[in-house]
Amino acid sequence: MNILLVYPKYPDTFWSFKHALKFISKKATNPPLGLITVASILPSEWQKKLIDLNVSKLKTKHILWADYVFISAMSIQLKSANEIIKRCRQLKRKIVAGGPLFTEYPENFPNVDHLVLNEAEITLPQLINDMKNGSARTLYQTSEFPEITKSPLPDYSLLNTSKYTTLSIQYTRGCPFDCEFCDITALFGRKVRTKSTNQILAELENLYNIGWRGNVFFVDDNFIGNKKILKSDLLPSMISCMRKKNDPFVFNTEASINLADDDKLMELMKQAGFSNVFVGIETPEEASLAECNKIQNRNRDLIQSVKKIQATGMEVTAGFIVGFDNDSPSVFQRQIDFIQKSGIITAMVGLLNAPKKTRLYRRLKNEGRIISEFSGDNTDYTLNFIPKMNKKELINGYQKIIQGIYSCKPYYNRVLHFLKYYEPKVKNKTKVSFSEFMALLKSIVVLGIYNNNRNYYWHMFFWSLFNRPKLFPLAIRYLIYGYHFRRVFKDII
Repeated sequence: MNILLVYPKYPDTFWSFKHALKFISKKATNPPLGLITVASILPSEWQKKLIDLNVSKLKTKHILWADYVFISAMSIQLKSANEIIKRCRQLKRKIVAGGPLFTEYPENFPNVDHLVLNEAEITLPQLINDMKNGSARTLYQTSEFPEITKSPLPDYSLLNTSKYTTLSIQYTRGCPFDCEFCDITALFGRKVRTKSTNQILAELENLYNIGWRGNVFFVDDNFIGNKKILKSDLLPSMISCMRKKNDPFVFNTEASINLADDDKLMELMKQAGFSNVFVGIETPEEASLAECNKIQNRNRDLIQSVKKIQATGMEVTAGFIVGFDNDSPSVFQRQIDFIQKSGIITAMVGLLNAPKKTRLYRRLKNEGRIISEFSGDNTDYTLNFIPKMNKKELINGYQKIIQGIYSCKPYYNRVLHFLKYYEPKVKNKTKVSFSEFMALLKSIVVLGIYNNNRNYYWHMFFWSLFNRPKLFPLAIRYLIYGYHFRRVFKDII
């Protein structure tokens, strides 16, 4: 068998970092971890090629080479996924599809030959067996959750790693919380399943052996879902491993805000090399947190929790949502004030939407408020339900937030405030790369010369150079991030 694995293209969004990547001559932030894991489940004697449309083009010869084309995608990749399916049908090649997009809406893809839904460790071997017997079905689905201790080592040999800023690994699936708007528990369950420490060490060893140095992203939806194992086993082992190899990696991940309640866990993460954590803040409105069952965020000083994590040396990036039923018109300014005071530089603010497998979708459907499918992009002014707040007021309020945090003056003030007090603890032994040096030169040209807001650039440039020289590279990175955010939100700003 010749198997072509294809990863659809992302549109230009907040998380694409498309405009920032140009400064370091990279094509994408993260590789398709799901597809290279699928590749390792397929029989070793099958020939495999990977085309990630975010870093390269899909040519007709690639499709004609394949006996089967495997596609994995998330909702936001729908347009690109449909284009791939259309090309494969025209060239009479069979299609196998899986991942969140197809698991959420399998009925929308009648032109896919084989839908392999849910987690591939269970459903993919069934397809492989049926393919060998000539009896492959259209739909493979399961309500079971596999033990991921049996998940194979991802096949990184399929990647051109030089195209990416970060490589990815996965430690857990599932989340102990059950937020109403989130489909993670529907897709992966509330029981937190973990790989073994030996598996993670083997994956890190593999990354080291292929020559990777620098950023590694733990893609877990909640890395700290099982704190006990983290503190007693995985993190101490990672610390030992990292020291022996002279700290070759810098880690980032996603976690719930209750990370701030565990000093030992934060200290171990810092020692292991974690420099950044994404946290779902959502909203400062207590009534809205209660509405969406965000229990881990309730009855706490969220700003102090953020600052406590930052004080350990880990940067906090965060997600925010507006459009809850309990949101009042004051929520827009409160969101702005929260983000500015917390020092969260990368603040992803989106409009509430209801993915199909969420409890929110079921509630709104019962209330007759669902009007369309979720586009996968919560920054494109679309809502797939009728909000309680006047829609025009909600959209205008959302735009007010974006202007209030990503227009030049508030953005640079936030960065400046953060850099004044931030003390990074992770010691990255990797040298400044040529691409990073070139990013500095490009930033001088693009932001410092040919930019209407160059005065902000030079103020930050010289302030950090003379006052916080150790943070100068971080200051340049945030200057470039700001450029990306303003390009993404240019119509608002």
